[in-house]
Amino acid sequence: MGETLRRVGRELKYEGTILKVYMDDIEMPDGKIAKWDFINHDGAAAVVPVADDGKILMVRQYRNALDRYTLEIPAGKLDDANEDTAVCAARELEEETGYKPGRMELLITLRTWIAFTNEKIDVYAAYGLIPSEQKLDEDEYIDVAAYTMEELKEMIFKGEIQDTKTVSALLAYDTKYRK
Repeated sequence: MGETLRRVGRELKYEGTILKVYMDDIEMPDGKIAKWDFINHDGAAAVVPVADDGKILMVRQYRNALDRYTLEIPAGKLDDANEDTAVCAARELEEETGYKPGRMELLITLRTWIAFTNEKIDVYAAYGLIPSEQKLDEDEYIDVAAYTMEELKEMIFKGEIQDTKTVSALLAYDTKYRK
């Protein structure tokens, strides 16, 4: 397996508001060129907001790709690729739930679909939540509710929560902090 592949070309095919889609030319060990898709994403941050009673704040919002509402942890894209993910996570927490974090700590780093995108999501656990005000984007309509970890795990295993960042983050939080 000492043979190497290498990217020898990249062409931008589409640029959207949150991602860029490229067609890459990859040179195979035998010299042939293969075409591979690549999606560039500047990154994101997410947060598991833990209320003083131990319940987790979740957001319910419409997701166009699924054409339905989903239950997720608060999350959002970085303003630019160099933004501190802790700053982004705190901002998204306040915007989506109306709470500021008293303190946060990095819980887990996720890479969503390593076969075709470089998206990275740093997920934080937030404690000591401070009431503030929801600051939704003009195209966001989000409901907030608190759940016990047991309720959330039941929803995960029933298939009611399927979002990978949410499932990964909640199970990581449960494993790391609720042994």
